[in-house]
Amino acid sequence: MPRVTRRRRVAAAPGEIWAIVSDPYHLPRWWPRTQRVENVSEGGGAKGRKWTQVLETRDGRAIRADYRCTAASTGKHYAYEQLVDGTPFEGFLESARTEIRLDPESSGAAGETRVTLESDQRLRGLSRLGGFMMRRATGRTLSEALGGLERIAGGGQDAAGSAGAAG
Repeated sequence: MPRVTRRRRVAAAPGEIWAIVSDPYHLPRWWPRTQRVENVSEGGGAKGRKWTQVLETRDGRAIRADYRCTAASTGKHYAYEQLVDGTPFEGFLESARTEIRLDPESSGAAGETRVTLESDQRLRGLSRLGGFMMRRATGRTLSEALGGLERIAGGGQDAAGSAGAAG
């Protein structure tokens, strides 16, 4: 159902961006409304790694969501899925997958990367009727996430590593 893609050129080399997107502990620095990340499984490389992301709702409540990395190609591609079975998300989500692609820019300045964020969400039951609303909200989230990446990887104010959430 809702598949949303956003792209942006970021003034940083793919390796710099990879170090951020492939480490779940960096999510509070660039992913919107992320308060913190917990329970990151270590070892075995990026693929298969699991973590819990604690997000803050507009009214200030914390929501926990579990994820698992499904694919990783160093410096190029990172994909993860939300684990929905047995969670409150199961009522309206069948699946949710996020992909991050990093492509070096040859036409621009040295050290630029085209970052593509893609979200593919499969809605369950009557939730499918709200696909257009989910698509719009997801687009905003992906755009904010790209802005957060640009800010910290591109040498913006948060490049030194403060733990503020983007968005």
